[in-house]
Amino acid sequence: MEQRFANGKKEVKQMDTTELRENFLIEKIFTADQFNFVYSHYDRVIIGGVMPVNKTVQLPVYENLKAAYFLERREIGIINIGGDGEIKVNDKVYTLSKLDCLYVGKGNEKVTFKSLKKNNPAKFYLLSAPAHHAYKVQFMKKEKASPLDLGSVETANQRTVYKYIHADGLKSCQLVMGLTVLKTGSVWNTIPTHTHDRRMEAYLYFDVPENHRVFHFMGEPNETRHILVASDQALISPPWSIHSGAGTSNYSFIWGMAGENYVYTDMDVIDIKDVR
Repeated sequence: MEQRFANGKKEVKQMDTTELRENFLIEKIFTADQFNFVYSHYDRVIIGGVMPVNKTVQLPVYENLKAAYFLERREIGIINIGGDGEIKVNDKVYTLSKLDCLYVGKGNEKVTFKSLKKNNPAKFYLLSAPAHHAYKVQFMKKEKASPLDLGSVETANQRTVYKYIHADGLKSCQLVMGLTVLKTGSVWNTIPTHTHDRRMEAYLYFDVPENHRVFHFMGEPNETRHILVASDQALISPPWSIHSGAGTSNYSFIWGMAGENYVYTDMDVIDIKDVR
């Protein structure tokens, strides 16, 4: 588990491309039969994933958590972006197809992951935050995730938003989690952009065609920066930073947050004329 410490506004202003990528981009999420995690000191969120191929793998414990097991004092949200897979929480098995979500609350000691087909493995994206209450395990199919069609062809942001873990969906302590699928011909996400000082955010971009990229914009509204992102890569977004992007093709992304509250609409919208 890699650790990433928090960076302030003034510090980020001085970063070059390499430093921005080292601090905010997570390039490797999915490796066969191996967990990849980054511990961010923004709200102590853990971002990562696992792609079981040859065997069933168990959620490990890490020394830096100072816990008997991973979810002793944490909760976790899981979205599958690959082939069909199974997650076993203690003695109960949940089957996740692509874009299905599972929430696992604190106190669940044994969590295992496996793929149903080796040649089409599941890709489980994981987002974890500290938890103060033990909420039950909850499962949601993508069709039940309040799909909402937004945007238009004229503004190149026609998209469907799926909301899973939030105040009116799957219950959690502080996690908020969902995903957005852009329609063919649309490339812009989260425009008009926004910030939310009350919580950090993480993005996982996926289904980006092999020879295409997403330009992810971050930084203060009047001092923006960008990071080029490939498929299956994630970004850490500080509470004070905008987070939006445009791709050279349509794509999908998972958004996840943790912090002061978990109301989906809690955001401070920035007028496009004020962005620099």
